[in-house]
Amino acid sequence: MYKLITLLSFSLLFGFSSANFAQTQNTKTPEHKIIFQLTSGDTMAHKQLMKQFNNILSVSPSTRIEVVCHGAGMDMLISGKTIVEDKINALAKQGVVFNACEFSIKERKIDRNSILKIAGYVPAGIIEIVTKQEQGWSYIKAGN
Repeated sequence: MYKLITLLSFSLLFGFSSANFAQTQNTKTPEHKIIFQLTSGDTMAHKQLMKQFNNILSVSPSTRIEVVCHGAGMDMLISGKTIVEDKINALAKQGVVFNACEFSIKERKIDRNSILKIAGYVPAGIIEIVTKQEQGWSYIKAGN
């Protein structure tokens, strides 16, 4: 009987210890990876997106954020049209990636020199988004 109680005590102690160990191992903040799709030319949507990025980074600074602009969403990356250029530059310094879709540039006949210098380029916005999702990134559609 004494052996059974000792064995049970050991099992319970070991079980609690391993559960406690697993719990302490999971306290590390997970790295989030979020890909945003922006197709809206609405400047209010652009301002809201900048606010969302700041909110995300204030709570989870290690979050990786990328936004792919295509269609009317390209307006956010065009100098002279965008009202959030200063915010884009500040967020880019924090690691947020802003990408312009090459198909949209061609389709909308946008002069590449008018695109903010901070922006990168992707051949096809949708393919960039799908690729990121396949790599485990979360997807969020921004704007309307």
